[in-house]
Amino acid sequence: MKQEQIKTLIDALAASDLAELEFSENGSTLRLVKRAASGALPRAAAAASRPDARKAPRRAPEDATAPAASSTECLAPLHGVVHLQPAPGEPPFVQPGQAVEAGELLCVIEAMKMFNEVRAERAATVLQVLAQSGQEVEAGQPLFRFA
Repeated sequence: MKQEQIKTLIDALAASDLAELEFSENGSTLRLVKRAASGALPRAAAAASRPDARKAPRRAPEDATAPAASSTECLAPLHGVVHLQPAPGEPPFVQPGQAVEAGELLCVIEAMKMFNEVRAERAATVLQVLAQSGQEVEAGQPLFRFA
């Protein structure tokens, strides 16, 4: 299954009223499940990580250059590898300074060969991207900071 085909299926599920989508081809099966919306930006889901999994480095405590308290963070909903762009060499989904609308795709987290979209749940402006593409992240780890 090609990455372009997977992205098309993700977009189709996002645009539909379906909660799940399963697609099989050549012995491979892709199952996409839409996450229920919460009241704010994406928050950590109750997902247990494998005990033998590599852990992402902990973030350093905020220093004097930290943004004002009015900023909001988008947290990783699950443990996996974050992808900030649709494919290598393509522009990122979002960049610092960019205004995003509710429902706009921020990144994709790959976990157990499944691609999980992380979308903005309200309109905001991206202040910082706190993860790097290809980085392994933990559930609850901040990915973006918004104003």
